[in-house]
Amino acid sequence: MIGLRRVLGRLGLAAVALGLVATPLYAAASPPAAPATTPAAPAVPDEMSMGNPRARISVIEYASLGCPHCAEWSRDVFPQFKKTYIDTGKVRFVLREMLFGDSTLSAAGFLVARCAGRQKYFDLVQAIFNDQADIENGGAKALLKLAEPFGLTEDRFKACLQDDAALKILEARANRYVTDDSVTGTPTFVIGDQRLLGGQTLAQLDAAITAARAAARARSR
Repeated sequence: MIGLRRVLGRLGLAAVALGLVATPLYAAASPPAAPATTPAAPAVPDEMSMGNPRARISVIEYASLGCPHCAEWSRDVFPQFKKTYIDTGKVRFVLREMLFGDSTLSAAGFLVARCAGRQKYFDLVQAIFNDQADIENGGAKALLKLAEPFGLTEDRFKACLQDDAALKILEARANRYVTDDSVTGTPTFVIGDQRLLGGQTLAQLDAAITAARAAARARSR
């Protein structure tokens, strides 16, 4: 367990301590796929999603802002995936927040991204993934510099990082995905009844989405 004091201490801020999960991310860049052991949890009111809410296929990514493999996938694959599937309304994309890898960076990043609001959330998350190494090295100044164009003043930024209630909710959400969804590392993708571990290529995601569509058609007959 690591505390909120460490989360904020690394960023040059002060706050009371509060525990966070801290578990390893996948060591391999492309681990083998494995079948899901439990179904993905149903959507919840505070879940972050983008794309067509009525799409027949949902792509769920369990990701951590402190996970290098997640950042690599977000930089290298997500832009084309978004253009092909999300922007066209073919899938609904769901991001489920985890605290694997560098959990201090992940916690701070997700708190700030949620403070930016739903309309800016995914853009700020992408920006954090893009500049992950700079934030690790630059701490609060680097994260604040990234957040300011999204409407967060320095005072608002500090308030978001010192929001104990929001951090408790984030921790509970991440723990629920570990216990209920059996998520053991990031990134993990769930598409239909398939669970894909580690960063996936666009071709691998294409195949999983095609299989999920076929299964959906079969069930509807």
